[in-house]
Amino acid sequence: MAINIEDDGKLDLAREKLRTIFGFESFRGRQAEVVSRILGGQSTLAVMPTGAGKSLTYQLPATMQHGTCIVISPLIALMHDQLRAATANGIRAATLTSADADWRETMDAYRAGELDLLYVAPERASQSRFCDFLTSSPIALFAIDEAHCVSEWGHDFRPDYRQLLPLLERFPDVPRLALTATADQRTRADILTQLGIPQDGLILAGFDRPNIRYTIRHRENPVRQIEALMKEQPGPGIVYAPTRRKVEDIAEKLAAATGRNVLPYHAGLPAEERSANQAEFVASEDMVIVATIAFGMGIDKPDVRFVAHAGIPKSIEAYYQETGRAGRDGDPANAVMFWGAGDFAQARQRVTELPEERRNDERARLDMLDSLVETPGCRRAVLLRHFGEDPEATCGNCDNCLDPPKVSDVTQTARKLLSAVYRTGQSFGFGHIQKVLTGSTDDRVEQRGHDQLSVFGIVAGDEAEMLKPLSRALQARGALVSTEHGGLALGGDAPAILKGDQAVEIVIPPKANKRNGRGARGGAPNPIGDPLFEALRELRRELALEAQVPPYVIFHDATLRELAEARPASIGEFGKIGGVGAKKLAAHGNAFLSVIREY
Repeated sequence: MAINIEDDGKLDLAREKLRTIFGFESFRGRQAEVVSRILGGQSTLAVMPTGAGKSLTYQLPATMQHGTCIVISPLIALMHDQLRAATANGIRAATLTSADADWRETMDAYRAGELDLLYVAPERASQSRFCDFLTSSPIALFAIDEAHCVSEWGHDFRPDYRQLLPLLERFPDVPRLALTATADQRTRADILTQLGIPQDGLILAGFDRPNIRYTIRHRENPVRQIEALMKEQPGPGIVYAPTRRKVEDIAEKLAAATGRNVLPYHAGLPAEERSANQAEFVASEDMVIVATIAFGMGIDKPDVRFVAHAGIPKSIEAYYQETGRAGRDGDPANAVMFWGAGDFAQARQRVTELPEERRNDERARLDMLDSLVETPGCRRAVLLRHFGEDPEATCGNCDNCLDPPKVSDVTQTARKLLSAVYRTGQSFGFGHIQKVLTGSTDDRVEQRGHDQLSVFGIVAGDEAEMLKPLSRALQARGALVSTEHGGLALGGDAPAILKGDQAVEIVIPPKANKRNGRGARGGAPNPIGDPLFEALRELRRELALEAQVPPYVIFHDATLRELAEARPASIGEFGKIGGVGAKKLAAHGNAFLSVIREY
């Protein structure tokens, strides 16, 4: 049974703390419900979209309760980001990691009851010695961040997360709060079981990120395509590339083509260089980082304006998680994927190398990803339906909704293409098959006798224009698969298509997406050419440099926009601006007021 804490005034006190500590007048989404449960001592799994303020749901109760909130988080970089943000708001916080030289002071502060938050990794939290240490001071709450890592069905499974239950059970009266942005129904059920949270403890806040514009395009020239995106989006961005070599190649070419600061990040770089590149990205207001999927979970950077994929992600869950790193501040952001048929061919080949018990699940994930790429309908609707929601048919903020593509029935052309692949021996690449179908002769076609086949020259005109996109679509769905030597062979539902039992439709994308720029909800809403706003940003940079923190830790862009518009004339007026808590008001209020008075 839910505990109603409205009557005892705890939620009113929480709202007061929300204003004085974080500078917000009201809770967002289902934050109040989560906070209410925690203050009532109820264990909870909160599934909330990235940018919905998950960390506030444990940071706020931690300032109101007796004891320390133990936060279990997967990466040191993520812990240090959250530590900076919490400290800037006046919350007593510390991390206990292998990278912290002040671990003795931290342990003493915990024993003395001087910490609101203590961040640790699951590897430490699962050790019996650490469990013994925790008994030396009262615990208010266990917060398990990125909780999908506990599930075998989660896309970032971490075995150490599955060792947490003995720790939690040693403190049976301490409530547990599991937090994630990415968990389908099966993953959610697994998290509840693994962390000992009751079934009625689930709060599902939804998965929609309405400020993100989703765009998916075929990859032609990824450097040129991403360069165009960077021209539209002057703010920070993340580019995901499939291999280390691609990361370095794309980073080098983008830096040369755009003049922007573009740096690489992958596991093959020296640890010092990786760390330096990540730190530079976190602190920057316009840098682009090109990375493998090793980069991202540890980044709590709110002002990323775009995420681009130079190839397909591993799954829809991974795509949602990776694109979710854009626009965490709630401002408009872009998620753009550039894909190729070879991406799916390689992914399907990797599935065949997995243990047999995992293959069906991985094939299903690939098929779901294919449906996202190939859909002529709303991209957001496909994403949300995958996570069990029932969205509107159109969202108005994805490429297909903004500029609907044409859909063409190409069943007969597909039968011709598959027949040509079969009759040439299922060992030749698309270029050769295209020549056979269009009646183009060369030495190889003639030497193999393929100019004598019944499929030679049976495709011409507009139909010939459809061969390349059709080949991509058939490879994406698995009806065409790559051979060991780069040829094409029949697979999946190819036999059904050839027999006429399966129809084939493909999406014909618009030749030019006229509304893929910085139109409505497509680009950051910061005022362009406003001298006061730029002066406030410059002051923010100076203060961030002095404090050795990223600029957003001082104030988010939304706060600067409100300051530039409202132009407060006193400390009292300044304190009413969104995102200005008591600690930040005392630390920075006069400096920003001095700049505002100049204008």
